Amino acid sequence: MALKSLKKQRRIQVIALAVVALVLSTALIGYGMRDGINFFRSPSQVAEEPPAPNEVFRIGGLVEEGSLVRGQGSVISFTVTDGGAAVPVTYSGVLPDLFAENQGMVGTGRLVDGVFEATEILAKHDEDYMPTEVVDALKEQGVYKEPGAES
Repeated sequence: MALKSLKKQRRIQVIALAVVALVLSTALIGYGMRDGINFFRSPSQVAEEPPAPNEVFRIGGLVEEGSLVRGQGSVISFTVTDGGAAVPVTYSGVLPDLFAENQGMVGTGRLVDGVFEATEILAKHDEDYMPTEVVDALKEQGVYKEPGAES
């Protein structure tokens, strides 16, 4: 009888230890990835619910026509839109070669005082490609045109 009780107690200890190890490893993975996960938002989502100033996220849409302004040095400002809302963007650095007005883009950075301060800008890589998140956001606003469709 004592042997069965000892086996049962040992089994419970092993299961408890496995549960603690699983919870601890999940917590460590979450802690390690806290800065590595960048959520995507469309300009409309940013306008509806502005994120905290210290939150790094990705924004994507079309570069609004007539909004691209090259400032002093390497500072560039423009507006990104999804047809429903527009968010001003500033970026200090060299823009990708294919970056242009009325073209898709995705930027990584933070929203500070209503202006998206980008640390990275990605542009489409050919005339038919646009990031999936941007296409979905533009379709949601009803302004997406299929590649090759005439305006």
